Amino acid sequence: MSNPSRRAFVMCVVAGTPVFGASQVAAQAAAVSETDPQAVALGFKNDTTKVDKAKFPKHEVSQVCGGCALYQAKPTDAVGPCALFAMKTVPAKGWCSSWVKKG
Repeated sequence: MSNPSRRAFVMCVVAGTPVFGASQVAAQAAAVSETDPQAVALGFKNDTTKVDKAKFPKHEVSQVCGGCALYQAKPTDAVGPCALFAMKTVPAKGWCSSWVKKG
């Protein structure tokens, strides 16, 4: 009797693993919202040309997420993960006050 129970348990665990993995991938693909509290604190904008120049006087339009050291995708990718926004993506043409030139 214990073998069928153990077998059923293992089957449930194995069957549930891909679902968990898929939900993790979906969460990683979520885009950062400009209204996210962390994004607001960092002055994040999806488009570097929309940054408030009065609030961030050192900002330059050439500073984009795709050229930032924290951007974890190829500079040519349209979106990619950012080290500051765990499990979320940012647009390559975005910007935040933590921008650091990719070396």
